[in-house]
Formats: sequence, C-alpha cells, structure tokens
Amino acid sequence: MATLSFFLSSRKGKCFMAARKVVSEWLAKADEDRAFADACLEEELSFFGQICFFFQQSAEKYLKAYIVAHDLEFRKIHDLIELLAICRTRDPALAGSEADCRLLNRFYVDTRYPAHWPSDFTITDAKSAQEAAGRISQAIKSKLNAP
Repeated sequence: MATLSFFLSSRKGKCFMAARKVVSEWLAKADEDRAFADACLEEELSFFGQICFFFQQSAEKYLKAYIVAHDLEFRKIHDLIELLAICRTRDPALAGSEADCRLLNRFYVDTRYPAHWPSDFTITDAKSAQEAAGRISQAIKSKLNAP
C-alpha cells in the first residue's frame, strides 16, 4: 500500500503519528469487503441482501479508517450517520456523504444474533449500494491521500 501522509495531529500539546499500519489495515479490509460485493454483483449472484451488507460494511470501515487516522472518537458502532458525524468534526465537507450513508445504513444486519438476511433487496438496491460505497471510498481516500 502506498505511503499514507496524513497522520500528524496533536493531543494535549504533544504531536504524534497515528499508527499507519492500523489505518492501512482498515482501508485494506474496506477494499476487500467492497471487492467481494463487487465480484458477487458482477457474477450476477442473487444474494442481494448479503451484497448490500458488504457494501455497508466497506463504508463503515472507510469511515473508521478516517477516524483512526485523525485520532477522533472511536466508537464500536455500525451506524454510518453517527460515524460520519464523528468524521465531520474534523472535516465538515464530508457532509456530502450523508445521503450515501443513509442509503447504506438500511443494509446493516447485526450478525452477532440469529437473524434472517433481508430477502426483499433487489439488484437495483445492490447497484445503488455499490455506487454509494464507491463514492464514500473515493471521498475518504482522497481526504487521506490514499490510493
């Protein structure tokens, strides 16, 4: 992964670098989730609930990468709107991703508990999720100077 040049911040008068490795891992996992969902969609697999879920998961990880990179409040949550609000404390221009976060939020399934995958999602939903995740990826990576 290319060198990430965005980590300098300060806390209580001390400058420090966020762990580049950790941010890179968040970005890599986000890219992996997105690539998996892209591949499923390209193969015309009809598991649209799962595909949408993986696009939501990729967006969540992109936002968390930004949070870690800038040493913002890290919360173990899955609500993209709340994660985006944390990111916006550093860069209000990220508000442009709110509609995409709202769209993807509905695809989250809490996998820690028995639940069925939503079965009423369509290929149109999956393509919308793909586009939204792509825009969030681009927005976050451009802010982080990441490929």
